[in-house]
Amino acid sequence: MPVLFVGIGSPMNAIENNAFTQTLRELSARLPKPTAVCVISAHWVTSGSHVLASSHPETIHDFYGFPRALYEVEYPAPGAPAEAGKLAENPVIVPDEKWGLDHGSWSVLRHMYPAADIPAFQLSLDERRTPKEHLELAREIKQLRQRGVLILGSGNVVHNLRQIDWSDPHGAFDWAREFDSRVKDSVDAHDASALADPAKWGERLLATAHPTLEHYLPLLYCMGSTDAKDSISYPYEGFDFGSISMRAILFGAESEK
Repeated sequence: MPVLFVGIGSPMNAIENNAFTQTLRELSARLPKPTAVCVISAHWVTSGSHVLASSHPETIHDFYGFPRALYEVEYPAPGAPAEAGKLAENPVIVPDEKWGLDHGSWSVLRHMYPAADIPAFQLSLDERRTPKEHLELAREIKQLRQRGVLILGSGNVVHNLRQIDWSDPHGAFDWAREFDSRVKDSVDAHDASALADPAKWGERLLATAHPTLEHYLPLLYCMGSTDAKDSISYPYEGFDFGSISMRAILFGAESEK
């Protein structure tokens, strides 16, 4: 299976029809049908690595201050406990029955697979790991691809809510463009080690692009699950409100259904 990283942006994308959500729908039509989807979401951060093992994961509305219609969305995809169990054979990954599908998952999946008929599960972000250690774990989950599982990283290449410019819906600050460009150059070069050490581009630049790292780390799981044989394309590129990169990255050859 290919590997996909998606910039998720506002939760409102879950119920809106725009260029970004149209891209998600088009992607699902071009990609091979997965046996399951494993989402590494910026919105599930834990102490230790957890894998969602529920057979029927609930839809988690992990946000506040949005219209009621967004809270009424349900995404009743089945879980993938067998795949979760295989990942949990790694002693550092703990099965978790309590979590569900947070909006980092269902806000993307409901556009890609609106019938909710593809099993879905999540792998958490261990808050104790360094970026390099996240990359190492990512290399161990690469096996999922061989079983037809789509690895989906859900975060943002640039994510700073503190500096949002509401007056510029599709603009970008210079620092946001610089960090986004650094990431793209490293992805193009298949340079996983550079992506796992973003502070080398400047600690101030990193701190501005990511005051906290949870939206960046899912990219490392995508990068670590691929290699130089995988083609790279960018199904969607753009910025929201100055400080959020919506770049999507597809690793691996596409295949028509």
